[in-house]
Amino acid sequence: MDPCPFLRILVGNLALKSSALIPSKSAFSLVHPSSSPFFCKIKLGNFPSQFATVPLVPQETHTSDDVVSFTLTRKDIEKLGEKSLFSTKEPRLQILVYTGRRGRSCGFSAGKLLGRVTVGLDLKGAEGRACVFHNGWVSVGGESSQLYLSVRAEPDPRFVFQFGGEPECSPQVFQIQGNLRQPVFTCKFSFRNSGDRSLRSRSSISEASTSRSWFSSKDEDSKERKGWSITIHDLSGCPVAAASMTNPFVPSPGSGRVKRSNPGAWLILRPEDGTWKPWGRLEAWRELDGLGHRFELLPDATGGPAVPLASSTLSTKKGGKFTIDSSSRNFPATTPRCACESGTRSWVESVYRGFVMSSTVGGEGRCSTPEVEVGVKHVTCTEDAAAFVALAAAMDLSMDACKLFSQKLRKELRRQQSEEFVV
Repeated sequence: MDPCPFLRILVGNLALKSSALIPSKSAFSLVHPSSSPFFCKIKLGNFPSQFATVPLVPQETHTSDDVVSFTLTRKDIEKLGEKSLFSTKEPRLQILVYTGRRGRSCGFSAGKLLGRVTVGLDLKGAEGRACVFHNGWVSVGGESSQLYLSVRAEPDPRFVFQFGGEPECSPQVFQIQGNLRQPVFTCKFSFRNSGDRSLRSRSSISEASTSRSWFSSKDEDSKERKGWSITIHDLSGCPVAAASMTNPFVPSPGSGRVKRSNPGAWLILRPEDGTWKPWGRLEAWRELDGLGHRFELLPDATGGPAVPLASSTLSTKKGGKFTIDSSSRNFPATTPRCACESGTRSWVESVYRGFVMSSTVGGEGRCSTPEVEVGVKHVTCTEDAAAFVALAAAMDLSMDACKLFSQKLRKELRRQQSEEFVV
């Protein structure tokens, strides 16, 4: 099936210069989360507003590293272009520039509006080619102040997959293309010895469950959550990816929750030459009201350095989106420790550039059927797509694995009886 058309509107290279605006020390102290005394609010249609810092610069060469993006489907583009009594046919992007700190105080906005800029977006034909709508300085809040910004659109086709049920219920996985919904994978959740990486036979690993017996125990489940595994199969029954819990999710003493200092972890595995090869590592832990996570790519299983690709926190109540996107502010920007790591990171960043993937994660107590989007350039074979689907399943299951240990897991996630696997 063909990928779904997506379009990204990117806003970046923000900077402000003014002969009238000279920030005081008190202005700097009010700003959150950066030291810049200015920020902007960016609005497009009914999409949620986004924020970015705006540095006050003396020279044109210094701009903000923040990049804000809006992702549009074909329906979004059509909706933005609809005529009405209150809007023009051409979509418009609004950039409102503020001084002060973000947020609200006593019910009022804490920032002071300096001015606004409107950029028209002619989206005709933008799905097939990159377009630049604006790149340069524009007056804002009077002739004495100017804002520098770039606004562009880039086609970003993606494969879209959706779980037919919750990952722990071993559902089918469908590929979505417009109104078409076609099964492409099946997945099998099980309790497994995380050390068993042998494929034995590519066509028979399906339920490669455990190499030892597990015995159900309420006390055991209340002390640690371990041995979870999910295997992705193609429609012929061959295993094409897996996610296996390698570090158990254990509550820290006296807290009843998994802490960042001792996170649980998953290995994302791909089949190669009759064995499982590690592809990535996902760590997860519980914040007070959020699910913290970190994903690292393992480019060389023989000892090459891991490269972080995602690090963020999702709401445990509402859930959210797990995203790997090098243009996102959640993309880790670590400094290499050695020349070898520098070379590996450069290679990884050149391959995993821009949007890589995203998957929805349901909040605690909510039915979760993850929807996974994967950039077309990152899928060259079935195993590529399956690895991202396995990662999405592991991320969704981590919400349950990091649930407070005072709360009971649903029955599918508890070992109900002993299971034996005979080689």
